[in-house]
Amino acid sequence: MKTVYICNDTITGIFSAVYDAWRDRQREETCKIAFKNTLEQELFCEYRQVEETEHKAQAVENLIKKHLGRRAYWDLYHAVLSQDEEKGDAVLGTMLAAREIPDSTKIMEHLSHPKVAMAFRLGRNVEGEAHSYKGFLRFRELASGVLYSEITPKNQVLTCLAPHFADRLPLENWMIYDKTHQMFVVHEKAKKWVLVWNEDIDLSAASRVSDKEMEYARLWKSFVRTIAIESRTNPKCQLNHLPLHFRGDMLEMG
Repeated sequence: MKTVYICNDTITGIFSAVYDAWRDRQREETCKIAFKNTLEQELFCEYRQVEETEHKAQAVENLIKKHLGRRAYWDLYHAVLSQDEEKGDAVLGTMLAAREIPDSTKIMEHLSHPKVAMAFRLGRNVEGEAHSYKGFLRFRELASGVLYSEITPKNQVLTCLAPHFADRLPLENWMIYDKTHQMFVVHEKAKKWVLVWNEDIDLSAASRVSDKEMEYARLWKSFVRTIAIESRTNPKCQLNHLPLHFRGDMLEMG
């Protein structure tokens, strides 16, 4: 009988489920992870609700860094941020597979293992999307002086973007809204950024931009139009460098 660990689709939830499966000395073929909002019950399975705690999540993080290495940790961390519903299984399967090889720090090289290959692919996909948003994300200045941006990512990339912009804009008040997952990352001047979700926030304030912002937006659009050479327009090349997925939230494409 297979044990199914049920948790929320969060880093704390997935790592807590991994903690429980690891503590129970499960094998890959005897367990899996499922999310509460997408659970489809199967026959001959025992379902367990995971108690999600920061202690469990921290213990799993330390375990991965110590025995699998920091590179493997970041691969699995990014995999957990993926939109794929099988990501929990991929991360758990990778960790259980690492227990069976002589050198667990080389687990991400074992791409012949289906779960390892999946975790590797998901992690690279998330890293790629986050990297693209570092270049395509656009802030606008609100009437309150806060720098505000909206994005529509496929994966949960806010925690990948936050350190990047906190390093570049340490003395600014800014926030990024993930419209797909309805989450915010908020940075207060000279302080650490925080992740916010399940909060009632007045999004109508985001439409009230400063006068200076409106002028710079007009100038930026004019600049983009001016530098374009109509006779050398190449839509296929443009798609390679700027996929349609990112254009909806870019000022110059509006």
